[in-house]
Formats: sequence, structure tokens, C-alpha cells
Amino acid sequence: MSELVHLGILDGVATILLDSPGNKNALSQQLTGELLERLETAGADESIRVIVIQSALDVFCSGADLSEATTVGMGVGAQRMVDVQRAIVANPKPVVARVAGPVRAGGIGIVAAADISIAGAESSFALTEVRLGLAAATISLTVLPRLTDRAAAYTFLTGNGFDGLEAARFGLVTLTVPDAELDTAVATVLESLLKGAPQGLRETKKLLNRELLADIDARGKDLAELSASLFSSPAAQEAMLAFLDRRKN
Repeated sequence: MSELVHLGILDGVATILLDSPGNKNALSQQLTGELLERLETAGADESIRVIVIQSALDVFCSGADLSEATTVGMGVGAQRMVDVQRAIVANPKPVVARVAGPVRAGGIGIVAAADISIAGAESSFALTEVRLGLAAATISLTVLPRLTDRAAAYTFLTGNGFDGLEAARFGLVTLTVPDAELDTAVATVLESLLKGAPQGLRETKKLLNRELLADIDARGKDLAELSASLFSSPAAQEAMLAFLDRRKN
């Protein structure tokens, strides 16, 4: 089985690369399992000061793996999404998301969980769960604290897409830049982060994320169970199978 998440380390920066071209970086059990492993490895390595999560593809993340959801179910997958968000929020190292291309549904949870998210202007986002009879349950843990109330209602209820500039205006991402300037913008932020002392970065991140982490621990299990139950419902199964059929054609 080919590795779907790669870890590279250079000059104190760990780059976690999502590389699952077969399903456009969908959040399969394999991908989320490997992502958790890479986050744990990077968090424990004293030579690493900062973590970057990015995609090797022209898609950042297509959301839940609907093929798995319609076969093996989402009992494991839903809890994994809670665990991934927690692993980012609780990681002792600052986590930066480099966002280019489409980001859908569960993938937005990774963007929201990151301490700093930098997006290309042509990136696109959509919380499409509502259109499949689902709700953005597990990722609401990190997405809702980022969005304004009005932006949350609009994006969660309509499922409409929005671009990188709107994502910044809504509060989902930290900064949006022209796509050609994305790597430069990420490098500039990394340069600033690397000036921080490890203890300072670690303790400051704890202060920033204390309430968010407590909420994940308090409600994560219940929201994972809600998500799994929605995925297994007849309405959602029918909608997901119809979507998969359309994609094949």
C-alpha cells in the first residue's frame, strides 16, 4: 500500500504532504491515520520548530471519502476527524496550512484547526455536507470558532462555494494572497515563526488554544457519533451513492 502522507524535515520545518491522487486527498482511514502519525512524529522531534501541512496535488482536500462512507461506514472516519483536529490544535509546534486548490467539507477542518492558514486567492471552499443529508458536525469544533456567526450560517446552510478572499473575510483563513505569491507568503510567515523560542511558541500556543482544546475534548466524541449516524442514514447513503454515480459518468 503506497504512502499517502509524506513527512519532510528541513531547517527546523516539518512539511507534511498530503498525496492521495486516487481520491483527491479524500479523508480515508489510511490518509487520516498517516496524518496523525506524521503530526505525532513532528510534535515529538525537538529539531522541528514549525509544521506545514500542504498538498502535493492541485486539490488540497476533497473532504470525506464517500466510497468508504458507503461501504465500511464512518464510525472510524468520524472519530479520526476529531482526532486530526485535536492533534493539530494540541501539537506543541505551530501548524501552518498552505492552502491551494479546492477544499471541501472535512478538509476545511484541517484549515480551521491550523494555527495559521495561508490561502491562494484562487483556492475554493465549500461546506457541502448539507446537500448530502449530512451536517458539518465534527469539523464544527474548529470551523465555527473561526467563522463569524453570519458566515457560519451562510456557508453551513447553503453549501455554496467561496474563494480564498471570501475565506479570509469570513475568518476561516489568516491570509489570502495571489496564487503566484503563496510560497513567498508561507516562507515569510515561517521565517517569523522560526524566530520564536521553542518554549515561547509552545506556551503561547497553549494559551491561544486552551478553550478550543477543552471544547474538542468535551464534545468531540458526541459529534463523531452524530456524524457517523448521519453518514449511515438512508437519506445520506442515497445522496452519496447518487453523487458517486454522477462522478463516474
